[in-house]
Amino acid sequence: MGRPLTHVRVLGAVAAVASWSVVLVGAAQPAAADTQSKQWYLGAMQAEDMWKITTGEGIKVAVIDSGVNPSTPSLRGQVLKGDDVTGAPGDETDDYDGHGTTMAELIAGTGKGGGLKGLAPGAEIIPLRIGLDEFQEKNTRANDDIAQAIRTAADSDARIISMSFGGPGVSPQQQEAITYAESKGKLLFAGVGNEGHQQNKREYPAAYPEVVGVASADRAGKVSAYSQHAGTVDVASPGSDVPRWCDNSFKSYCDGDGGTSAATAIASGSAALVWSLHPDWTANQVLNVLFDTASRDWKDGTRSEYLGHGLIRPSMSVLKGKGAPGAPDVSPLTQKRTASSADQGASSAPASPQPAGNGAEGEKSVAVRDPGPSDDGGRTGLVLGAAAAVAVLGGIAYAVVRRRKAA
Repeated sequence: MGRPLTHVRVLGAVAAVASWSVVLVGAAQPAAADTQSKQWYLGAMQAEDMWKITTGEGIKVAVIDSGVNPSTPSLRGQVLKGDDVTGAPGDETDDYDGHGTTMAELIAGTGKGGGLKGLAPGAEIIPLRIGLDEFQEKNTRANDDIAQAIRTAADSDARIISMSFGGPGVSPQQQEAITYAESKGKLLFAGVGNEGHQQNKREYPAAYPEVVGVASADRAGKVSAYSQHAGTVDVASPGSDVPRWCDNSFKSYCDGDGGTSAATAIASGSAALVWSLHPDWTANQVLNVLFDTASRDWKDGTRSEYLGHGLIRPSMSVLKGKGAPGAPDVSPLTQKRTASSADQGASSAPASPQPAGNGAEGEKSVAVRDPGPSDDGGRTGLVLGAAAAVAVLGGIAYAVVRRRKAA
């Protein structure tokens, strides 16, 4: 699983109702190097079939994390100019942990050299380096680097902002930056956290209303036991048993759970595949389709405490054309009107001022019954289940001035 970070941390997984084999029929594991053979979800999600139609080309994804090493075999040619907002030595290509590079590969890696293959290998990465864990405490000089990174991503050509970290603190600067990013037509994903088997507290940025909170699921379609469920889950994505770079030496990959960090990256890749086929859609429409086609065994339009709208299934849209995009200017997260499609886009609004800011933002899998979906449609009023209650998905399973950790 992802190593916990202190301030903002990387996220984990829980349990689900239906298995991948039920939801994603007959998908064979791709023949590849050993590392790729461990990416079980590529077969489960029918990645090879989707890549015959789209690889996510034309879509840029901002990865806000520990930095991204553009020199790994899988990422050569995939990484664009980004920014470092920590105020520490180095730049966005100096990944001090290996976490950010793993996330970038899970989104857009080509798999060359036997590396991780991204779900959207035709997409491109814009890296934005922030401080996580010990690095944040020892080296970060920015007042709120997360807020700055989100604003930078909002002003970039990225359509998707992927944030595989979290922390308990609420930041007005981050909320403002997220609202700004939404106004620029961005689709934001964040991991809900990997401490569902322990404290299970709300974590930010996943808990902000405009951010898609991503839970982790395993190969059986179950939510990972550590995946948090504190009223912030919007969708579930594969996170258990996902390989990662062992450390910042980039010499080898390690086994273990990718957690909600990996789940967030794979959800971002899913959005890239759908958006590349429908470049005229808004972020709201892409998300509507992802929610509409998610695998679940409960009533449409309601949210499970553990799985949100269900297990993410981009193949239902890419391969079968399913999913209703809905209104272009109404958020499926808040049900509120956002900027119109004519107003959305990286170049349609003036660049925002950069605040001077310091930001913030476990892992076995167990099967348990989902106490049931929430019927309030929002993220408030969700009743937490017993400590052992980890949900089951209906088809596919998958801040502030405090220490943040990788999800």
